Formats: sequence, C-alpha cells, structure tokens
Amino acid sequence: MNDSSNQVGLGTTYIHAGSEPDPSTGAIMTPIYQTSTFVQEAPGVNKGFEYARSQNPTRKALEEAYAQIEHGKFGLAFSSGVAATDAVIKLLSPGDQVIAASDMYGGTYRLFTKIFAKYGIVFTYVDTTDITNIQNAITPNTKLIWIETPTNPLMNITDIAAVAVIAKASGALLCVDNTFASPYLQNPLTLGADIVMHSATKYLGGHSDLIQGCLMMNDAKLREELFFIQKSCGAVPGPMDCFLVLRGIKTLHVRMQRHCENGEKIAHFLRNHPKVERVYWCGFEDHHNYAIAKKQMRGFGGMMSFTLKDDSIENATRVLSSTKLFSLAESLGGVESLINHPASMTHASIPRAERIKNGLSDSLIRLSVGIEDVADLIADLNQAIG
Repeated sequence: MNDSSNQVGLGTTYIHAGSEPDPSTGAIMTPIYQTSTFVQEAPGVNKGFEYARSQNPTRKALEEAYAQIEHGKFGLAFSSGVAATDAVIKLLSPGDQVIAASDMYGGTYRLFTKIFAKYGIVFTYVDTTDITNIQNAITPNTKLIWIETPTNPLMNITDIAAVAVIAKASGALLCVDNTFASPYLQNPLTLGADIVMHSATKYLGGHSDLIQGCLMMNDAKLREELFFIQKSCGAVPGPMDCFLVLRGIKTLHVRMQRHCENGEKIAHFLRNHPKVERVYWCGFEDHHNYAIAKKQMRGFGGMMSFTLKDDSIENATRVLSSTKLFSLAESLGGVESLINHPASMTHASIPRAERIKNGLSDSLIRLSVGIEDVADLIADLNQAIG
C-alpha cells in the first residue's frame, strides 16, 4: 500500500487514498468494474482477479483506501457493518469469551445474543468506561474485547490505549467500532487496537446512498484469516457501492469539520434549553471521561442524544414527529440531519430492562447533526421542542 497517510495531512490522504489513474484510459476516478468474472490467460494464470466474490478492482482500490485512512496496512470491505462484525466473531470457536460494552449498537447486540451465542460463543457485557470492569471480566477463555467509543447512543467514552494494554496482556484481540468518530476524529490502530470496524454506510459514505462495512488491521496473518472469511462467506459489496464510498472518502474531512462545528453549537443550544433535561455529548468538559475523549480524539463530532424534562413517551414522540429539517429515520453520518428514537428504532432489539439498566430511557432522542446551516437546524429543534 501507499503509506503517504503517515506523511501528509488528513485531507490530502482522504482525497488520494486508494486512487491511481486508470492504466487503460487515464481516468482520475477508479472505474466501476461491473463484472462477475475475469478472463484468464490459461488455467490459474490471471491478472490478480478471478471471480468478483474474492476480489474486484474497484473493491481493491477501496480496501487500499480503507487501510490508509485508518493508518493501517490492510483493509477489507463487507456488504454492511453487521457483516464486518460477523466476520470478526467468526474468528472465534465455541467456548471463547468476548468482553463487550454494555452500551452498544442494537444490531451488534442482536448479532451477539441471537446468532452467535447459540453457537457457544460466550459474551460478557460490562461498562467499559471503567477499565477495571474489563480487567475483572478477563478469563483464560477471553479471545476478544469489543468496544465502541463514543457509544451509540449514550456517547460514552472508553480509553482505547488502556484497553489495548489489557488485551495484549491477556492474549485477546481488541476490536474497536469507530463508526461514530470516523477516522477523521480517531484512529484506534495507532492506540493499540488490533482491528477497527466501521459501518461505512455512515460517515465514510456520507450521503445516505449505500450500505457497507469495513475492517482495518496491521497484522498480515489476521488479514489473511479475515480475508478467508470474507471470501468464503461471501458478504462482499458490489463495485457501485465501493465506488460511492471511494467518492465519499474524498470529502470526509470537510464534512466532518462541519459536523463537528454544527454539533458543538447544537449541543450547547440543547443544554441551555429550558425544556431539555440532559444532553449526552462527549465534548462537554463535565462529561465522564472527557479528558480521555480529548486525548484520543481530534474533535467531538455531530452525534448526541438528549432527554426532555417532560420525560414521557408522548412528549418525545411529539418532538420526533415535529421536526422539518431533521428527518425521522434510522442511520446516521449523512450530510442531512436525522432524528431517531433508539428505544423503538436502532436499539429495539435490546430488552427494555437491559436498556434501562444501561441508561437508555424510553424517551431518549438521538441526533445525527448534518452539515446544513446550523441556524436553521437550531430553529427547527427549537420549534419542535416548543
């Protein structure tokens, strides 16, 4: 791979990551190789491509870009973020233990509890914001530690470097879901993580027009194991989606700058609103683990959640249904602003008792702050809250 990501600025890296002029035409953008198979000169003699499930030139360019933007050596693209997560768990065997954050994306929790638990993988959920909880959960069977930071939707922060030390000492892999931060704000591989996972559907694509996931790593053996799973299980993205992510990465830095600027202004607006009870945003200096967030992140992003003083489902539903610029929808990380009700949408698969125990109330509202004019977004929230 081209290691220019370690020598130039982030914006330059994102614009040029994975990009080489097309050798046959000189096209500056990577072509969409819309083909299922590749002609071979003789049996087993090819130009590096045989069948599109195992490799495709558009996907290859994207996977090189993935590695570069996370300051890693290898990247792998999958058909969704859940598919990428699925591949990581398939590294394990029955009886192996995974220590995971108790506050996590509902789709990850569903995959762990409803799919892999019945095959003998043991999942232990702890509050990873206190690393002693992770240390205390370690057993001889611990093979993987899975963390999100910031978490979805409560914006909790975990010290990646400290967890990496624990993982290494116990012989476990550390995988970090870096979706909320994006590579622009945080690079877990440089902090000691073994694997970074993204739902590329979100900030990497950035335009709410594709579904994709990815894994980045530095270890060649680990890459080969995950590539074998990718090729054998077949959860690969098509070339058009790969092209769209390549295009999205080129503007990641300018989009994230605006997400951060808008997010900060909206977080402070909400905190000062007389009808808002609490705002969950990791950029507040009194946020638990703010010092860690400031140390391991370059900014605090455009994701946040909040509750109302009238903490009823009816009032939350009224707000959720009253916005005009914030669209009520699943997902996050696009240029447009979204409003979400985790209890009935992104985290509906988590039993209510578990949600409440972890601090995710029935009336919690989550925002993905887009890159529109921030005054318009504030006015929209103000009229919706009333």
